[in-house]
Amino acid sequence: MTQHADVLVVGGGQAGLAAGYHLRRQGLDYVILDADTTPGGSWQHMWDSLHLFSPAEHSSLPGRLMPAQVGETYPDAGHVVDYLTDYEKRYDLPVQHGTRVDAVRRDAGRLLVEADTGIWRARAVISATGSWSRPFLPAVPGREVFAGRQLHTMNYRSPADFAGQRVIVVGGGNSGAQIAADLALDGHVDVTWVTQRPPRFLADDIDGRALFDVATARRRALDAGRSDTGGVASLGDIVAVPPVRAARDGRLLTAKPMFARLTADGVRWADGSRAGADAVIWCTGFRPALSHLAPLNLRGPRGHIPTDGTRALGEPRLHLLGYGDWTGPASATLIGVGRPARDAARDIAQMLSG
Repeated sequence: MTQHADVLVVGGGQAGLAAGYHLRRQGLDYVILDADTTPGGSWQHMWDSLHLFSPAEHSSLPGRLMPAQVGETYPDAGHVVDYLTDYEKRYDLPVQHGTRVDAVRRDAGRLLVEADTGIWRARAVISATGSWSRPFLPAVPGREVFAGRQLHTMNYRSPADFAGQRVIVVGGGNSGAQIAADLALDGHVDVTWVTQRPPRFLADDIDGRALFDVATARRRALDAGRSDTGGVASLGDIVAVPPVRAARDGRLLTAKPMFARLTADGVRWADGSRAGADAVIWCTGFRPALSHLAPLNLRGPRGHIPTDGTRALGEPRLHLLGYGDWTGPASATLIGVGRPARDAARDIAQMLSG
């Protein structure tokens, strides 16, 4: 049987919950469909040592401050999961967990949402699926011949899984630096960190609070027709969180240039030098998880769907939330997703009342 709602939110992580909060404030009938069987979004799948870049009070969703974590200036991923679980319960958000959305289609003035638990018809859809479920792996020669273990950021948990092994960590962003530092500081793993270009560490006193302000200032400048400030990218690529600083200052976090290819037992650089490896961890980023929107045929350059704010230009009944700056400044962060979620809910309420 087909079910109906004014608004369907696809994804029950931080972006989906922020959307639900503001949709309720607009008095709209909505349901959140989430593929995970338990609350917490992608935070429940992070590695054990991961901490936020910002203190708890600067990492909150709309309406509810994140409480501080005892003994931690920067909360860990488990604390975030607890916060999101409490947030969902506190606001009694209508989240249906364990429901995977396979496709969104146009259907006689509505959007038809096909899930593995049934069909929904909605007057508007907010896609908030993030990127964690779509890891990017570069086409590096030799990947198919390497005899060791290959995994992505999304599969890494702790150094204990690699005790006594030689591990190559690939990637010059935050996840690459943090995982390389995690392994190096453990002292039981032989780590080699490789990056496409020399790593760029942000100043030690910059955390998520400053990054949010920089991202917001860039968006305001662009919206006002002023020159691009460069945003966060102009400051560097890696936030120097305490473990990264410790590994860097202890000379345990020195990057080598990207290798030319994988071999059966390791990697080889362009100059012919080699390194043996038991495992390669690809910290090479993610892409927006948008396959459920393929039937709408909206993709633009770089796989993005062109938007005005959060609203898809090619389908005004669709909003995209939490995928990065192209769907709102810092919208992929806890503190940054609230404002574009509010704007999306207002836009949808106006459209449905028209």
